[in-house]
Amino acid sequence: MPATSEVILNSQTHTGPNPTTVTGDKFKGDGYYGWGDGLHTISFETTVFVGTITIQASLATLPEENDWFNVDGATCSVGTGISIVNFTGNFVWVRAVATYTAGTINRVLFNH
Repeated sequence: MPATSEVILNSQTHTGPNPTTVTGDKFKGDGYYGWGDGLHTISFETTVFVGTITIQASLATLPEENDWFNVDGATCSVGTGISIVNFTGNFVWVRAVATYTAGTINRVLFNH
């Protein structure tokens, strides 16, 4: 089975006092291609990060805002470093949503 790596959220830095929320673009998950294993891997790379990055998924082929849900266990809240999460599901679309008050998101890498 082919593997694909995509940056789903690129460099973002926050310096203000109020929380910032950034929603990344949608990317095709295993369900889009009809792959049966549904295995996805996310790596979160952050520097002095204060907040959360949550992976959301949709089963809709043309998702509206209400079609997205949080993927259980696919959340990052580390300060500095790389955190890796695996999750399984035949999700059609996947995206990252970050809410944070300080630090830098270097990138969120999606492998499937």
